[in-house]
Amino acid sequence: MILIYTHKVTPRLRYIFTHFFVRILQIPVKFTTVVDEFVAHNGLKMTYSITPLGKEFFVRSHDLLFEQGLDDVEITMSTWDDVPCFFSAGKTSTVPFDIFAASFYLISRYEEYVPFVQDQYERYPATESLAFKNDFLQKPLVDIWALKFLKSLQEKFPTYEYKTRTFEFISTIDVDNVFAYKEKGVLRNVGGLFRDVLTFRLDDVVERILVLLNFKKDPFDTFDQLLKLSKELKFKTIFFFLIGDYTTYDTNVSSSNSKYRSLIKSVSDFVDVGLHPSYFTMKNDQKLKREKKKLEGIVNKPILKSRQHYLRFKLPETYQNLIDLDIAEDYSMSYADQFGFRASTCTPFYFYDLDFEIQTPLKIYPTTVMDTTLNDYLKLVPVVAKSKINLLLNEVRQVNGCFVMLFHNESLSENKRWKGWNEVYVDIVSQFNKG
Repeated sequence: MILIYTHKVTPRLRYIFTHFFVRILQIPVKFTTVVDEFVAHNGLKMTYSITPLGKEFFVRSHDLLFEQGLDDVEITMSTWDDVPCFFSAGKTSTVPFDIFAASFYLISRYEEYVPFVQDQYERYPATESLAFKNDFLQKPLVDIWALKFLKSLQEKFPTYEYKTRTFEFISTIDVDNVFAYKEKGVLRNVGGLFRDVLTFRLDDVVERILVLLNFKKDPFDTFDQLLKLSKELKFKTIFFFLIGDYTTYDTNVSSSNSKYRSLIKSVSDFVDVGLHPSYFTMKNDQKLKREKKKLEGIVNKPILKSRQHYLRFKLPETYQNLIDLDIAEDYSMSYADQFGFRASTCTPFYFYDLDFEIQTPLKIYPTTVMDTTLNDYLKLVPVVAKSKINLLLNEVRQVNGCFVMLFHNESLSENKRWKGWNEVYVDIVSQFNKG
């Protein structure tokens, strides 16, 4: 246990110190504002305040953790050895910057609460972020800070028995379109057929006909392979099913379709299943509520996990709506157009609501990389995409964090733009055979 002396214990301070010490460094934490109690403590301890009490382990505090609401926070970047940092703390501080205020700024997504230029889907774009502008988006910076901090702590308190957490890998599958051709209805298939003929995509014409006549398996029906890999290689897999009504952005088959419902139920018997809230749920809590109720009706159990379609969410409203519906875990914390660490951490964390200044029960699992980011946005060929994923994996392994990867069922289809991507997925997940 580490004892923290500070002049004031605030919700922000308690939140980020708990995340930093308990979840990343595996060290229980206790706070005190009483000098005598701090001085009498013989174990692990540090001061977090404006001035040190003596020559103890000391981090000079920035004002951020003692404030409420939002302010125009000035950020000046510097480095800690070769690692980017900000909120410089001066020479008296054992660490040259306020590592806790900086971590809170990044993990709370403070910058997403202030006005920004939206992308075409009304999302917060990566290019607006501090991480992108300062070239640390591909680094789990908070976790890197924590391990560097730990080394300083170990030098000061070498006899304390420190624990190490274990690396975790989670494969998540978004089901935007369960089938390419089947169960789409006569009008959609006839329209697609004419479009393929008019654009001279004769291979697609032949494939569609063979699938509809049951002479060939639908290319997007890769669920048997996904489940088999998860079972044989023993890694965690979560499927997120889109069941919203048909719109320009939500083109799955109807959630009332018997084959689709049967598939969802079958998948839920083997792995965890979550909701993939449709495009317009970002601003419509009633639509979100209806979709959750539909999915729960299909699987006959509570739905506790969620990831927004198009990674489309707005802080804090979208997360507040999820909390109201008793969603326990969200996997939307990622950018669509860039891979990396949106919250600068690869450690799951609880959402801190800056509107109400409270830690909420919603646990955020940051997603590190998405297949469509690599393929559609960045136009990477499969072999280069695989190397990028492995680089990110290495970053997470070095800090024993949690690596969350996002693929789609259609990505394994070897169909059209996804040729070569089945091998990418298989090669990545094959690293995690715990047999």
